[in-house]
Amino acid sequence: METMALWRSTFIVSAMTMLSRVLGLVRDIVLLNVFGAGKDFDTFVVAFRIPNFFRRLFAEGAFSQAFIPILTEYKSTKTHAEVQILISRVFGCLATFMTALTFIAMIAAPAILYIYAPGFHDDPEKFALATDMFRLTIPYLLFMSLTAFASSILNSYGSFSTPAFAPVLLNITMIAAAWWLTPYMAEPIMALGWAVVVAGVLQLAIQIPELWHKKLLIPPKVDFKHEGVDRIMKLMLPALFGVSVTQINLLLNTIWASFMQDGSVSWLYSAERMTELPLGLIGVAIGTVILPSLSARHAEQDQVKFRGMIDWAAKVVMLVGIPASIALFMLSTPIIQALFQRGQFTLEDTQMTALALQCMSAGVISFMLIKVFAPGFYAQQDTKTPVRVGLMAVAANAILNVIFIGFFKLIDWQAEHMALALASSGSALVNAGMLYFYLHKRDIFRFGAHWKKLFLQFAIANISMIAVLWYALTWYNSELSQWIRIFEVIGLCVVGVLAYSIGLIATGFRPRHLKH
Repeated sequence: METMALWRSTFIVSAMTMLSRVLGLVRDIVLLNVFGAGKDFDTFVVAFRIPNFFRRLFAEGAFSQAFIPILTEYKSTKTHAEVQILISRVFGCLATFMTALTFIAMIAAPAILYIYAPGFHDDPEKFALATDMFRLTIPYLLFMSLTAFASSILNSYGSFSTPAFAPVLLNITMIAAAWWLTPYMAEPIMALGWAVVVAGVLQLAIQIPELWHKKLLIPPKVDFKHEGVDRIMKLMLPALFGVSVTQINLLLNTIWASFMQDGSVSWLYSAERMTELPLGLIGVAIGTVILPSLSARHAEQDQVKFRGMIDWAAKVVMLVGIPASIALFMLSTPIIQALFQRGQFTLEDTQMTALALQCMSAGVISFMLIKVFAPGFYAQQDTKTPVRVGLMAVAANAILNVIFIGFFKLIDWQAEHMALALASSGSALVNAGMLYFYLHKRDIFRFGAHWKKLFLQFAIANISMIAVLWYALTWYNSELSQWIRIFEVIGLCVVGVLAYSIGLIATGFRPRHLKH
């Protein structure tokens, strides 16, 4: 029954995430078609990435990982009235802190931009536009922090559909702004800034009715001395770093990319968006679903079920993540051509983005495994281990950036942004590998004997898919219209999935093997 519940919840989150990611692709197609991969879009990507960075750092990242285990513990051991008091106090403290942070960020916008994208400072017009865009979009941080708070509560109570649907509104709002608001703006790109703010309000608003229905919409009260708030803050401080390694690496990459040729930020952004499709569909969905369940098993001191949940999640991630990584690498150029190459997005943009995607695809499975392994520590209220691992990953990213950028400069190749993508993949591998090392060392989770057969089955199925895709690509025609190219890519994906599925079945793999 528990496996079915996990599958049901994972399916709901995956379905909503798939809708969000598909609309996200439509959004990126529209935006790149309207604005191209040049100065203006580089400016928006940088300005929007900053509130996104802080959102994931303070809200969806560290806050959720610290709040959900404590809230789950309160649900299991205390009365509903005590849970309501905890929610009220956390609400008040979070809103107060994030409001103050938002105002400080607006005032310090030029300094933040100088740190985040120092290369923009050489172009005063570009820097000024980025500063204005950042000041416009930073309130998104406050609204999304409260949205993450509401989502964490609903997820802890087994409600996943509304929180998972919320990101869809951001994509719809940005598409609408690009099409209809842009012509009325003195700086057309600023339409996207207004869309971001509106989307933040909408994502919070749609969760209020469900919180009210569950009697969890409690008026905020500021009390930093409350026992639950105090514990959450203590868990958050190290978690701020541990859960945000990816975002910190993206920050470092953006700093590097700001010194590279115009378009570098946009190429990396477009490639990153493609890797987020499988990551969001499975990795994020699994991580979202298992954290409350792992926290409950830890509160019950049921180590067998705790270990079994991680094992189940790892199977699902491996089943989907490995072929997704391979397919993104092999189909990088057809995918980018089919989705983005039109309007202001040129053939050169396609080629540069495809190179970045190939480099990033190597890290997809690692990013997915991080979403499985990290909750194993957070559910036990251990935030120090992910921090230790995070430090290693950030150090690896910094070192690899220097090595790869130096290499590309040495060979004088005008695709330095590839170095940043390769470094991100390498850093993710270090992160996932070290998380597993500590899980194994502490006997929390390890790949048991049954994984030997699974790895062999996965290997055979993936080799089958590679062979079929290699042959099918010889039929791909890049000279056709965009819609025909889209159908060609869909056909390639279907062929790949069929080859992979047949390979799995031929090796004896069956859905029942995913039970825990």
